[in-house]
Amino acid sequence: MDEYFLLGRSGLRVSRLALGTMNFGTGGFHAAYGLREEQAAPIFHRYLDAGGNLIDTADFYTAGESEEMLGRLIAGVREKLVLTSKFTNSVDPGDPNAGGNGRKHMIRAVEDSLRRLRTDYLDLFLLHTWDRLTPIEEVLHTFDDLAAAGKIRYAGLSDVPAWYAARAQTLASRPLVTLQLPYSLIDRAIETEHVAAGQELGLGITAWSPLAGGFLTGKYRSGDSGRLAGQSWTEQQWNLLSVLEKVSRELDVTMAQVALNWVITQPGVAAAIVGASSAAQLDTSLAALDFELPAELRASLDEASAIPPAKPYSMFTPEYQSWIINVGAKVGDKPTGYQPPVRNWAR
Repeated sequence: MDEYFLLGRSGLRVSRLALGTMNFGTGGFHAAYGLREEQAAPIFHRYLDAGGNLIDTADFYTAGESEEMLGRLIAGVREKLVLTSKFTNSVDPGDPNAGGNGRKHMIRAVEDSLRRLRTDYLDLFLLHTWDRLTPIEEVLHTFDDLAAAGKIRYAGLSDVPAWYAARAQTLASRPLVTLQLPYSLIDRAIETEHVAAGQELGLGITAWSPLAGGFLTGKYRSGDSGRLAGQSWTEQQWNLLSVLEKVSRELDVTMAQVALNWVITQPGVAAAIVGASSAAQLDTSLAALDFELPAELRASLDEASAIPPAKPYSMFTPEYQSWIINVGAKVGDKPTGYQPPVRNWAR
């Protein structure tokens, strides 16, 4: 955790593992597995002691309790942190402007987050989810105004289509720096477009749910009940779990550490977001940075988790293109002194 990487095409240095605080607090949708402050505090301090600096929250996590708790925990260390919050989800179901990505809600959301976090600025402020309604120009203009007012330092996006991210970055007068998206061995859908878009556009990807809600830890088996009881896993995913277990045994590390290591060393990924229910569990996740995944073992995981792309993406694979348009044909370098012919258009 003593190594930091630039986030996207920016000068912001962040840890490779971010601390997710969706379970800090006991309110809202997360009450079933939320933590009280005396339980969350050791996790927060262990993360900082290890050298971590990227903290992730959102205005609706535990009905605002996550931000309130962090507001107390960050006292005295605020400037060392890259503090991230997100907006989109409704904070008042009775008010049509208390959710979505419109300017009115964006300004309300950042002001409320700053109050709960007891700080006068956010390092990162992210659009949480595409609302399918608000023009991107309105979102970008509001980001600009919030940055000019000193309320945010950088802006980014989470859970948006790749085309939306591309349009946003193209139109942005202040470049966006990050894309926060779900990514794991179980869910590699962002490889279809988002990863390439992030690399091309200078958007560092921060991966959420890198352990697929706990599935990749190995504590669940086919037929198990529990928090994942409603999830329908495929035969391929259960087979992947077996491969993951074999890799973890060969490296003498946990399945969760292998899964995390795979994510944080994938192309385009700046950081992975990890949550924890205890400081000891966090230590286990941090140890995912302590080893290298050998190429042959990575290849076995890649093969076990691969999903054939649908059209038109299947037409962009090297195998398909070498067959159809012969992109693999031998092409030599131009000889020294080569000058391209110039056509005399006057004739």
